[in-house]
Amino acid sequence: MIYLMRHGQDDETYVGGWSNVSLIPEGIKEVQDSAEWIKNNLQIKQIICSDVYRAVQTAQIVSKHLNIPYTPSEYLREQNKGLLNGVEKTIAYTKYPGYKDGEITTETVFPEGESLRDLYERVKKYLAKILQMDDGTLLITHRGYINMIYFLLRNQELDMNKKQFNVTTGSIHELNKEKLLIKKVR
Repeated sequence: MIYLMRHGQDDETYVGGWSNVSLIPEGIKEVQDSAEWIKNNLQIKQIICSDVYRAVQTAQIVSKHLNIPYTPSEYLREQNKGLLNGVEKTIAYTKYPGYKDGEITTETVFPEGESLRDLYERVKKYLAKILQMDDGTLLITHRGYINMIYFLLRNQELDMNKKQFNVTTGSIHELNKEKLLIKKVR
């Protein structure tokens, strides 16, 4: 089994994407609780995380808890929101109207960034590598990234409902490589 974990809660007043927003205290606590659950319930052998700061920060906490080093990877990044990455939301959506949730489609490309479809295609290309990883690998990444794996493995049409797979902050999802199934386990 491979496990995917979403980073802890960050400051949601900023546009996420490839931003370097930090975890908030509640997010740090979530990650500590998840790390304890992992320690008691899973046999993790390696940790690979997105190189976006909130995922690295999550990996640092989990790594310390499990006494396993982590490796950052650009291949696990969230959707690139381009010029909106890390900008306070009220400023971002004033400067770039039409990019709020509910106003965009799977094909909307963020200025100097990518669309959700682009993220889907990027994850699709890397999924073969993920499926070849050793059992006991923990990938620490983002909701959008984990959602794309759900869409791909369920052969489900891509849509904008980012809450449908319940990829909450600090959540853990089990990927069965043989059966090509994914499910939330915490």
